[in-house]
Amino acid sequence: MTGSYLAPYPLGRLRRTRSTAWSRALHRETVLTPGNLIWPLFVCEGSGEEQPIASLPGVSRWSVDGIAARAREAVSLGIPCLALFPHTPADLRSADAREALNPDNLICRAVKAIRDACGSDIGVLTDVALDPYTSHGQDGLVDAQGYVVNDGTVELLVEQALVQAGAGADIVAPSDMMDGRIGAIRRALEGAGHVNVQIMSYAAKYASAFYGPFRDAVGSRGLLKGDKKSYQMDPANGEEALREVALDIAEGADSVMVKPGLPYLDIVRRVKDRFDVPVFAYQVSGEYAMIEAGVAAGAGEREALVLETLTAFRRAGCSGVLTYHAPFAARLLSA
Repeated sequence: MTGSYLAPYPLGRLRRTRSTAWSRALHRETVLTPGNLIWPLFVCEGSGEEQPIASLPGVSRWSVDGIAARAREAVSLGIPCLALFPHTPADLRSADAREALNPDNLICRAVKAIRDACGSDIGVLTDVALDPYTSHGQDGLVDAQGYVVNDGTVELLVEQALVQAGAGADIVAPSDMMDGRIGAIRRALEGAGHVNVQIMSYAAKYASAFYGPFRDAVGSRGLLKGDKKSYQMDPANGEEALREVALDIAEGADSVMVKPGLPYLDIVRRVKDRFDVPVFAYQVSGEYAMIEAGVAAGAGEREALVLETLTAFRRAGCSGVLTYHAPFAARLLSA
């Protein structure tokens, strides 16, 4: 915007429209509602189980019955979608991640329980990746040299997506960052008759330092051998993110995700400006934990910090945000 569009002071006073609450509401450019939130939930074995996660204060793992209860809570709060992640028992983890293909695994049982509890009143997003199931903590199969192989991993991801779709998942969300997996999964879903199952691609997922508490939540932190830099993106790269997004859209993704969230709002904005596709962001575990640590230290008020950060995602161009603060934010927004 150039000065020619603005009346000079004092004819132009930008504070006029900020002077009252009603006027600020009238001129607000960005709207945040519970309908913009996706609530990530962690599933564990057992019945009546709630397992608090120390590095994610206020977040717990829930057994399948507890997940069903959270789904009913989400419906009552106007949250339209849940994202599920399993805490796979150690004895079911393996180098080939075979538990990911079990139609009776934790995720599949949780999806079915949500369907029984809520029918089609809420969407269910499932994570397509092998790291919650591998004994080595990587997102794919590993060769003798320790390299995460691409094409063999994609074959398993396709099977995993089909298992999840068969259980009733509405959205499968490949978070692995293997090349070519979106096209392979889309073709398989079409071939199996799952034509309305959406793919939300983790298209720009960075090798970030903000994932630590999540790895605690799914039980993979102590298992991870090496790092994930050969498949997750370099945090220094932006143009590469646009290439990743372009490929995934061409392969059949219905929406794309940027992960992490707040440190990568520039990527969100660039993706939104470049592509005519819904963009989501994941406010990841490290971001959540920093807000909670700041609140505990007296550095800020939780309500203001949560709403300001979520509004920032929307302002940058996000259709929605995966956030552990979803129920808290939904209550604030509905008050």
